[in-house]
Amino acid sequence: MSELENPGVMQKLIAFLSALLERVAESNDLTRRVTTQSQSDSVFHGLSRPSITIQSYLERIFKYANCSSSCFVVAYVYLDRFTHRQPSLPIDSFNVHRLLITSVMVAAKFLDDLYYNNAYYAKVGGISTKEMNLLELDFLFGLGFDLNVTPDTFQAYFSYLQKEMTLLQPLSLLGVPPRSVITFNDDDATHQKQQQLAV
Repeated sequence: MSELENPGVMQKLIAFLSALLERVAESNDLTRRVTTQSQSDSVFHGLSRPSITIQSYLERIFKYANCSSSCFVVAYVYLDRFTHRQPSLPIDSFNVHRLLITSVMVAAKFLDDLYYNNAYYAKVGGISTKEMNLLELDFLFGLGFDLNVTPDTFQAYFSYLQKEMTLLQPLSLLGVPPRSVITFNDDDATHQKQQQLAV
C-alpha cells in the first residue's frame, strides 16, 4: 500500500479514524446513560476519561510507535473484530484509548519485522508496563487470537476508509451527520451494515 506511505494520507487517516472513534464513544456513552445499561468493567475500562483527545492520542502513537502505516488499518480491523466478539464491551470514552494503544501494538508485532517492546508502548500510551501486558493478553483472548488479515480483507477495509475519508471530508464542513458505519465480513470481504457500532 504505497498510498499509506504518503504523510498526507496518514494524517487524513488518523483524523478520520479519530473522528469515527469519537462518534462511536460518544454514542455508546449516551446509550449507556439513557438505558442505564451496565457495562462490565474490563481491564480496558479506565476510572476516568483521559484528558487527551482521541486524535491527539492517535497522532502521538503514530509519531512515537514508528510502526508501518499498515498497522493503523490492521488495528482498525482488530478493533472491529474485537467489538463483534465482545459485544458486552462497546467502545466508549473510558476504554477507547487503551483499546487503541493495544490494537496498534498488536498490529505492529504481527506485521512489522522490527517493533518496540511493551514497556515502550506503555510509555507512549501513558500507562504502566504491567497494565500494557495485561491489556495485550486480554485483547488477544478477546480476538480469539485471530490476528491474520488477508490481503482481500486489508484492501476492503482500506478502500472503505479511503472512500469515507473522501466522502465525509466535504460533508463534515457542512455539518452533515455521518452515515452508518460499515463493517466487513472477513471471509469474503463484503460489507454489511451494523446498527450498533463496533468500528
